[in-house]
Amino acid sequence: MSEDGPPRESSPIDPATMCFACGEENPIGLGIAFHLDDDVCTAEFTPDENHVGWEDTVHGGILYAALDDVTANVLFRQGRKAHTARSEIRYRSQVRVGETLRLKGWIEKEKGRLVVLHGEARRASDDAVVADCVSRFMLE
Repeated sequence: MSEDGPPRESSPIDPATMCFACGEENPIGLGIAFHLDDDVCTAEFTPDENHVGWEDTVHGGILYAALDDVTANVLFRQGRKAHTARSEIRYRSQVRVGETLRLKGWIEKEKGRLVVLHGEARRASDDAVVADCVSRFMLE
């Protein structure tokens, strides 16, 4: 089942319209549009000159925000309320302004209220992994 847009109407979660990563109403946000298909969340994101850390290299915090949100949206788009408890990111390659990234997030395991998710950012031009993370979310 493919799901675009806000969580299912039966979801108890309010839409996050001001979210820095995906909020449609956030004028300074990243504007990432996430999609859920078969419990895998995906999106594309092209950092611009507002996302620089040094010269034309994208700031690592921007990459982390994108990865945090692609993993969070796996649960959010299933109508499950949770928060990031811990996340470990590994930066594998620098990202230049204007390089389109493909984001992907999925659940690796669940135990009680704890959900472990994996996220990755791949450069669209060569499919190289530029950063990935393992995140733990606590269901509310």
